[in-house]
Amino acid sequence: MAGPDAAELRRIVDAFPAAPETDGATRTGRADSELIDRVDDLLDGTYGRLTGEWYPELRDLTDAYLDGRVLREDVLEHVEAVPSFRLSDGAAPLPERRRALAAADSLLDEVTEVAGWYETVRSMLDDDPARLTRFERLLHGFGYVFAHGLFLGVSSPDRIARRLRLAYRSVGVDIDETAADGSAERTTFTCPYRNVGAGLYGEKWVCHEKLDRVDDGYVTYLAERGIDYQRPRACSATDQCHSSVARDGPEQWWPKTSPAELRAPP
Repeated sequence: MAGPDAAELRRIVDAFPAAPETDGATRTGRADSELIDRVDDLLDGTYGRLTGEWYPELRDLTDAYLDGRVLREDVLEHVEAVPSFRLSDGAAPLPERRRALAAADSLLDEVTEVAGWYETVRSMLDDDPARLTRFERLLHGFGYVFAHGLFLGVSSPDRIARRLRLAYRSVGVDIDETAADGSAERTTFTCPYRNVGAGLYGEKWVCHEKLDRVDDGYVTYLAERGIDYQRPRACSATDQCHSSVARDGPEQWWPKTSPAELRAPP
């Protein structure tokens, strides 16, 4: 089944640079609570939410993944929902917020370390063809080849989303709702194969571990053309899932963007 090695993911997650100890200090012990509070203020509370709320939930999900109770998709969805500190508005930099991140980084080494750690975790959860089974690689390749015909002649998110909905329907997926959120197109749908193979492989095996491999081929094709296709998400507690299509812009935010990547403000 697709996904990172559970023990390796556990090791990487446990290496979180700013993991809190029971006494409230960081694992390194280099920063007292006042310094952390100062960093949290500079980052509009993002640091506190990330270390105090988001990270413990990630540990719980990693434990569940290790036990086979959740899929890679569930962990990935949580990782993508990390609290973030915006550093740009689209392509336009936000100088004051960049200065705030630089100030926070000068106070606490973990600001840069968390960004590097986040990149490692995120890359582990991305689909790596080398980790797929032969059948899953075939599905990924089929999706990539099929995308050349499916998206022929279209380049805008709304038209791409319409083609995707056509592809969903062609395999029996029910489209429940469509919506536009700014420049992004969102599709809510129900996968009728949710429980197929559940007895042997677990719930959502077909929807999330096989049909999604075809979707990954779409992701690869569209990313090469500047389109960000966020394939099915939010399926954990309901039969419904959603996906979105948008322009892949150069928006920057911490922890995705390390302080070292930022240019000095003009």
